[in-house]
Amino acid sequence: MKSGKELSTSTDDLSFFHRVATHGSLTAVARELGLSLPAVSKRLSLLEQRLGVQLIRRTTRRLDLTPEGQLYLEGARPILRQLEELESALSNRQPLLRGKLNINASFGFGRRHVAPLLSTFAAEHPHLELSLQLSSQPLNTLDADIDIDIRIGEPPDSRLIAHHLLDNPRILCASPAYLARCGTPSTVADLAQHNCIVLRQYESDYAIWRFSRAGREYSQKVHGTLSSNDGEVAMRLALDGHGLILRSHWDAKEHLERGDLVALLPEYHPPHANIYAVYQQRRHVPQRISEFTRFLTQALAERFR
Repeated sequence: MKSGKELSTSTDDLSFFHRVATHGSLTAVARELGLSLPAVSKRLSLLEQRLGVQLIRRTTRRLDLTPEGQLYLEGARPILRQLEELESALSNRQPLLRGKLNINASFGFGRRHVAPLLSTFAAEHPHLELSLQLSSQPLNTLDADIDIDIRIGEPPDSRLIAHHLLDNPRILCASPAYLARCGTPSTVADLAQHNCIVLRQYESDYAIWRFSRAGREYSQKVHGTLSSNDGEVAMRLALDGHGLILRSHWDAKEHLERGDLVALLPEYHPPHANIYAVYQQRRHVPQRISEFTRFLTQALAERFR
């Protein structure tokens, strides 16, 4: 039977190796743990020495898991998850939120709305360590070292919980200057005659704009002289009068209220792109996850009232 010290060493090693495999970089692990790169490299070598196998192949550019490393990682995940659930069940009895909460969000929505709300939440919970990462597309929450992914659209993976944060209808709009110069579309088919600003993101059919009206579906392939993979750039082009744009309510709301943009085809409705907090299913959801999700739900509702 292993002693308590040996068990502690084993679980620490599992956690350490999970970090290495997740980050794919000893430098990133060293930065996160506040250690030197040689110290992290030595710890990995000692772990491999203790286990008697090579876990990672090191090259100048990347780290690759060996078959033994992959097996060790797959075994580590459920053990670490069970430990987290046990600690969460205990921490749920405590009045203060502690530990670390890693959050991912999209660049636009994360920068404009999640970041300021995170600041408020941090002030209310000074003992909680918070990290906000911004990315251009949703992450694989099952593999990434992320607790909550603030995602536009529900996840396809049934192993994830998607907590609804905010309804997010999309709106077809253009600047008054563009409409004065090029006219206003009255049907979905009219979009083919207009300069449409296309947002080239991870969706494969970004040039097909879809709508519904009275239970009937409409779609139109659009084209234009301007496109971008960044929503803020695309919005700036629309505000400058270059064409039509299909954008989320959270992004277009203020511009519509000021009259900088005009909503078009109001009787035709694009599919919603609702916003969710996505996290892994588990027996005991950590209180820091449930509390932050609850806070976001209330704060976003007030922000978009």
